[in-house]
Amino acid sequence: MDDLDRRLLDAIQAEIPLLPRPFAAVGAVVDLAEREVLARLERLKHEGILRQISAIWDTARLGYRSSLVAASVAPERLDSAAAVVSGHPGVSHNYERDFHWNLWFTLAVPPDSRLGLEGTVSHLAARAGLDRYRLLPALRVFKIGVRLDMEEALTPTRREHAAGPRGAAPGARLLDEPDRAVVRMLQEPFPLVPEPCAALAAGSGIGVDEVLRRARVLAAAGALRRVAGVLHHRRAGFTANALGVWAVAEERIAEAGAAIASFRAVSHCYQRATYPDWPYPLFSMVHGRGREACLEVLDAIATATGIESRATLWSLREFKKVRLRYFTPEYAAWERAA
Repeated sequence: MDDLDRRLLDAIQAEIPLLPRPFAAVGAVVDLAEREVLARLERLKHEGILRQISAIWDTARLGYRSSLVAASVAPERLDSAAAVVSGHPGVSHNYERDFHWNLWFTLAVPPDSRLGLEGTVSHLAARAGLDRYRLLPALRVFKIGVRLDMEEALTPTRREHAAGPRGAAPGARLLDEPDRAVVRMLQEPFPLVPEPCAALAAGSGIGVDEVLRRARVLAAAGALRRVAGVLHHRRAGFTANALGVWAVAEERIAEAGAAIASFRAVSHCYQRATYPDWPYPLFSMVHGRGREACLEVLDAIATATGIESRATLWSLREFKKVRLRYFTPEYAAWERAA
């Protein structure tokens, strides 16, 4: 990659505007013609660095319930258990981590789920043979959104202004069927053509102007977080990621969460539920160009916050990593089978 590639990847990770010709607008930011933007993105996709460009949705504001789940399973049964868990359409991430809680997955269920979130996890746990599990729903969001810093000159511990925390479970927007059609449309990978929304809308019976109008309404309501590019971390040079969890007193959570979220290398920062056997309310996902870079960030966080008790959970294997798909028939089919 050259410097223009890196600038372009930084730009598309931030946001792609809801316009008829969004790649022309991106080109204006990075001083490239639209055709050059598309050519570079096509090459980066072919090389496996760019995973896809699509809409990123707020699960709760679409009416879905979700949680991170930590589970413990005997090592000899880990692969089979992970396969059962990954079979649920609402499981978007499923990892082995080097901890006694060794299987970690995120699960979302739709508004009309008959089993519900807790019932679905219970069913999965029984089928997968999980020894123990804990639901770790987000109670407060300090930061969400992977943006790999492609500017190599920047240090791993770079900090930036962080937005204030927000509640993790706002009231869901009531979506009508045209809204749901737009969600289904924009969650597909954007084609690398001058007018991608027109291409996605073709044959739907909804004009591109109406698609963009509804998308802007959903964005204003917080249901659509942004349209952006997603990279293959390792192929982009970010070969390690660590989940840093922090034990901190309740009265310090807001202050410490904001400080952790200010680190550019932190993609996600949440306050989550705790248990007697899980005393860590703050979660931070760190991405780096190797383990040393991740540890440098975690050490800098410890210095900045003064938190002494922490654990570092390294990702060992990726069983599943997909973009969550909303309002599709797979959820109902899975529940019927269950």
